[in-house]
Amino acid sequence: MRTLPASFGDFRCAHCRMIVSSAHVLSGVNNRNHCPYCLWSCHLDLFSAGDRLSACKAPMTPVGLTMKKGRNKYQRLENHRPRGELMLIHECTDCQTLSINRIAADDDSASVLAVFENSLTLTPRIQARCREYGILILNSADHEIVQVQLYGCCAEIPALSWT
Repeated sequence: MRTLPASFGDFRCAHCRMIVSSAHVLSGVNNRNHCPYCLWSCHLDLFSAGDRLSACKAPMTPVGLTMKKGRNKYQRLENHRPRGELMLIHECTDCQTLSINRIAADDDSASVLAVFENSLTLTPRIQARCREYGILILNSADHEIVQVQLYGCCAEIPALSWT
């Protein structure tokens, strides 16, 4: 992966107010625009990742997960199962634009899993918007895929025991 500097610096999350580092060495991404703690984003890009041309700049809520865009689709299927890189789906709280963002190396896995679990009850409006954008939302049948992507295993992650 290239190690280019991020297109803008550290920032404070508009949702949880945590300070977010844009350092590539921490996140593994070149264009950081979402918080690794709560996963909220900011509507910065207009045409492509890192262009920072959007005039909106409103907060974007994480609404679901999909798989990385292939040549013509957001999700590649193999034996009717999605494969590829896990991606966050964000919806702008102002203009309702949807965007897809790479999960960064320092993103909180429990927060990503919570987004997935919350997406299982998405409103019909958001589901329809995703279809309009050609975004295939991961669903309950994809639970194992999400587990493997986040934790490298297919079994449920056991609770930590301090005894």
